[in-house]
Amino acid sequence: MKKKFVVLNITMTLGLGSVFAPPNVKADTISNIQSQRSSIQANINETNEAIRLVQDELLKLNEQLKRAEQAIIDNQNMIVKTESDIAAANLEIQKLEEEVASLKEAIAKRNEILKERARSYQVTGGEVKYLEVVLGSTSFSDFVDRVGAVVTFMNADKDLMDKFEADKKVVEEKQASIQTKLVELTNMKTELDGMRAQITEQHQQNELLREELKQKEAAGLASKADLQQQDSSLASQEAQLAANLVPLVATTTGSSTSTKSPASTTSPTSTKSSTTTSSYIPAAPVQGRGAVSIVTTVGNRYIGNSVYVFGGGRTAYDVANGRFDCSGFVHWAFAQAGISVGASTDSLKNDGRKVSTSEMRPGDLVFFNTYKTDGHVGIYLGGGKFIGSQSSTGVAVANMSSGYWANNFAGKVVRIIE
Repeated sequence: MKKKFVVLNITMTLGLGSVFAPPNVKADTISNIQSQRSSIQANINETNEAIRLVQDELLKLNEQLKRAEQAIIDNQNMIVKTESDIAAANLEIQKLEEEVASLKEAIAKRNEILKERARSYQVTGGEVKYLEVVLGSTSFSDFVDRVGAVVTFMNADKDLMDKFEADKKVVEEKQASIQTKLVELTNMKTELDGMRAQITEQHQQNELLREELKQKEAAGLASKADLQQQDSSLASQEAQLAANLVPLVATTTGSSTSTKSPASTTSPTSTKSSTTTSSYIPAAPVQGRGAVSIVTTVGNRYIGNSVYVFGGGRTAYDVANGRFDCSGFVHWAFAQAGISVGASTDSLKNDGRKVSTSEMRPGDLVFFNTYKTDGHVGIYLGGGKFIGSQSSTGVAVANMSSGYWANNFAGKVVRIIE
């Protein structure tokens, strides 16, 4: 009997185990699945946030690309106009040179006529000696006639020479003016050609960046789709297990095991917050007057959302759309502090007073020899940095302690704010 009891006890134990063990195992499995799904949902939220950030970058970059494309068009139009102006100036110079040559030829011919007429009286070595002509007269009447002729010749010659010199002076002044203008236009074209190349390069770099961001976006969307597929598969497993768990629990007598109902198997929400925060790092305090603080920081709003346009920064439209050239930006920045300065590098370098590099401080103007001497200008910030509208970046902070700007800085510094 004892042996039979032991066998029966074992049998009952095995039987009870077959009834009660599966619900616990399946409940644990569901819990694990739910935990996995919770983790996947958190990953999906993070992926969504990463995709949103990439899409925000794409929107900003597309806006910058539009600015760069319009700047290329505007600068190309300026190049065409400048080339036309250069051609017109060359034609005007050519006409003036022809006019000068014609005047010289006419005067030379007239001088020869005068000399021939003088030689009828007396010629010595090719030069008329008017005194000998007068003293060689044979009578008083002849003397008067000769004096009158000499005076006539001399006055005619003097008038002609005076007219020649006056005409020549006018022509030379006009020619010098046109040549000065031609130099300026040639410099402008040089700058525009270089600027066009830099903006085109910037445009190409932006296109590469945009393609990179698109690839990131595509990778994020693919990752999200994969996570959603995993979540869907786990949800199906969870539902199946939950459905199988109900009849097992129902057939168990006296079982008080707590299980989750199918209604609780819907996709859980992520327990991880996807809230993003942004930090603002204030600019380092600027020493000096309040005006210095304004001119050195007011342009920060345009960093990353502006473009270099020759002649830009001088209209409300340009300012609203971040379109500046170097001198236009400086002029605008100082105007925000109520200070009027020139709007070209030539005028800015003559504003204020020159200071040495050892005295340089925030708010001073710094000049660089680019396409010409003092061809580029910016506002010194301190620490070897300056802010300005650079042709390849638009408004940006650049390093003048090394690299391109250091190589092109010849030490020209002008102080506007004392």
